Amino acid sequence: MEFKKINGHDFYNMVVNASNRLLEQSDFVNALNVFPVPDGDTGTNMSMTFKAAVKEIENVSSNSIGEMSKKLAKGALMGARGNSGVILSQILRGISKGLEGKEEVDATEFAIGFYEGSNAAYKAVMRPTEGTILSVIRAASEAAVASDAEDIISLMEEINKEAKIMLDRTPELLPALKKAKVVDSGGMGLYIILKGMLEALKDGIQAEIQDIKIGLADTKVGAQSTEEVDIKFGYCTEFIILGDSKKSNEFRDKIEPLGDSMIVVGYEDVIKVHIHTNDPGLVLSHAVAVGELSKIKIDNMREEHRELLSDLDSTENIEEASEVEHKKYAFITVAMGDGIVKIFKDSGVDYVIEGGQTMNPSTQDILDCIEKISADHIFIMPNNKNIIMAANQASEISDKNIIVIPTTTIPQGIACVTMFNPESEVDQNVEELNDVINSVKTGSVTYAVRDTEIDGIEIKEGNMLGLVEGKIKHVGEDTISVTKKVLQDMLDDESELVTIYYGEEMEEDKVNEFVSELENEYQDLDIQCYKGNQPLYYFLMSVE
Repeated sequence: MEFKKINGHDFYNMVVNASNRLLEQSDFVNALNVFPVPDGDTGTNMSMTFKAAVKEIENVSSNSIGEMSKKLAKGALMGARGNSGVILSQILRGISKGLEGKEEVDATEFAIGFYEGSNAAYKAVMRPTEGTILSVIRAASEAAVASDAEDIISLMEEINKEAKIMLDRTPELLPALKKAKVVDSGGMGLYIILKGMLEALKDGIQAEIQDIKIGLADTKVGAQSTEEVDIKFGYCTEFIILGDSKKSNEFRDKIEPLGDSMIVVGYEDVIKVHIHTNDPGLVLSHAVAVGELSKIKIDNMREEHRELLSDLDSTENIEEASEVEHKKYAFITVAMGDGIVKIFKDSGVDYVIEGGQTMNPSTQDILDCIEKISADHIFIMPNNKNIIMAANQASEISDKNIIVIPTTTIPQGIACVTMFNPESEVDQNVEELNDVINSVKTGSVTYAVRDTEIDGIEIKEGNMLGLVEGKIKHVGEDTISVTKKVLQDMLDDESELVTIYYGEEMEEDKVNEFVSELENEYQDLDIQCYKGNQPLYYFLMSVE
């Protein structure tokens, strides 16, 4: 059977079958990730992105391939997750541009769609890296436009052949792939899609969207509890001390017995304070001994909670009521672990999207939060390098003024929120927050999900991995000893503050013992420890 032309119905079967094949093989694609930490989610991100795309065309009645591809691209754009998903959405966006306004296309016109897809993908990445999905789509598009095929099945066979050749070459282009003896995971995901498209056309498949559950928890927005709660410390107290930041350690020790959820951060001649307490007056009296007070804000949390419950009794949607409150600045961030989410919320973040490693929120998830906020300027802190592209994509789609601060770690995000100055103009804040990112050293401790070798370090599945700025520096069997080595690497003569967030699998007694050891060893440092309750990572740490 030959296809001199294909229409919207043919294209629908091609992409739906491709989506089904990618869903079935998402775990295989995940397993190709080189880095052995538990965040190998390329297959998951691409699958969910493509699934969102095909869901958008599920009920499209038009038989126009231009209309079908336009809807497909929109679904991918809104559903894009992770860097691989964002790049895939741009490929589909480019293909849609090439097919725009057409009822059906011949092989030459279809090839132009692939060429536009490759162009769009390369434009979406600031510094394109060869040996990735980009190389595979480029090879596919070059084969498409160079082909003399008149039959679209023959065209797709040539596209698949060249895509596979480039996929097999990716280890030669990226040394990390060669060391791990794997091909690029994003390139493999794209190749599976191309094979699925060819298969549908060649075998006459009338595809139906499969509902296969894959390994990703639901992404949701952190919300206020609507149950009756026993609030131990009733007043959320925030203020700034205009004074010597070197006194922050002494001040923190003085107010620590007076409440919980305490954050005391000193920077140059400013100390920013947040605490939940039953005696804000006593806290403030200690503060005035340190310096002049500014931006004092005290909220009665018990009263707020009673009002929240009362409002829920009278309306189905409390969030709509909050939309009328307009302010100058608002914040959206991404985090996992109820302790870390609470720190962000206590620091004034409007929405915390639950996500991060292995659970990247989509462009739509981020846009949903943006739409609930009424502010002159909305800052987004992704806190993960694999979420930055989706955040940028959301900022481009939204008609609001969105500023993405490219935080790649939770400690960077917390530092940015804590040091934000609501009295400064937006440009000054952007500049200062980027400086804050560069001033925060980040370390973490997790476990290896596979055997491998990185930079000459032999790693076995289950080993503890100590990372500094995202690079594996230490491997061992004991969590605490690996954590100590990571901290030693991070500290230098200028270090003043160490902040530790411990994960859901760590026992509090062991953590307290560990912190006591650190305080004895590093008596000149201010060491703060919080229960982050984050999954996957036993410790997240920052040094400032």
